[in-house]
Amino acid sequence: MLSVPASLSPARFDAVVIGAGPVGLACAIEIQRRGLSVVVVDKGALVNSLIGYPTNMEFFSTPELLEIGGHPFVTANYKPHREEGLDYYQRVARAENLPLRLYERVLRLDGEPGQYRVVTEKATISTRYVVVATGFYDVPVLLNVPGEDLPHVSHYYKEPYQHAGQRVLVVGAKNSAAKAALALTRAGAQATLVVRGVEVSASVKYWIRPDLLNRIAEGRIQAHFQTTVEAIRPGEVDLLTPEGPLTVAADYVYALTGYRPDYRLLQALGIGTQSDAACTPTYNPDTFETNRPGVYLAGTVCGGLNTSRWFIENGRHHARVIAAHVAPD
Repeated sequence: MLSVPASLSPARFDAVVIGAGPVGLACAIEIQRRGLSVVVVDKGALVNSLIGYPTNMEFFSTPELLEIGGHPFVTANYKPHREEGLDYYQRVARAENLPLRLYERVLRLDGEPGQYRVVTEKATISTRYVVVATGFYDVPVLLNVPGEDLPHVSHYYKEPYQHAGQRVLVVGAKNSAAKAALALTRAGAQATLVVRGVEVSASVKYWIRPDLLNRIAEGRIQAHFQTTVEAIRPGEVDLLTPEGPLTVAADYVYALTGYRPDYRLLQALGIGTQSDAACTPTYNPDTFETNRPGVYLAGTVCGGLNTSRWFIENGRHHARVIAAHVAPD
């Protein structure tokens, strides 16, 4: 792993990978192994999304499905935790000596195929190829209600301990909301779950969903189904339930309603979007090349709003396909 200051780095690379998550690192490794120069640019830290995940979060995948570059993911756990993942991907980046430009936001892509210029907030990088592996975790799906921007409202859940003795409202029906509601309850918070649909999502993992339903049934977690948030104020939240308006007490609100790709960045890179329900970015499914020749997508960003289509375990395989296309044998 090599941090490359903007003032010292070369102005040109064969390929620029935007996004230093697991899939972006996998792409950089495969491209570099084919003899091309590559640099990884990210607006945040190395594997920034994992840093934002809850403390001690357990991956849903087993370690061999999270491996990149052929580096073994060694762990004593059947399913590794967030901290082990952070350590693993940082060690892989160091072992592969990947050039990194972290905390450097990409603004746009200028130029023509073969002669692109990636413009960041710090520099302009000339390149032949661009791989966009930006995931979706940085842009939350908003409730779009009054008070959503108040300081006691968050779209990211980290850990429950600061909420002991507090009344916490959790909005959402999937894994993140389910796990947060359970952890908050066990840490001494009074959790209330708000679900827009008629039930907790069937996609919640099989070992989490029964636990949550049992806690709701016994009254430890209050749950409102077919309910939406209408407004948030300090100390309380207005809901619209099937029985009518309801105001509930809440010292803190976690709006865990999902995330979406950064479409503004995709537009700034000149990548089109299809007119389907998922607003899927335009790319060739056989090569992952977008409507801009020499510009590729990799990982979860390929699914658009369908963020459950691609994960680390299947998105990492995009790396070899893209590398073979930019540097064929």
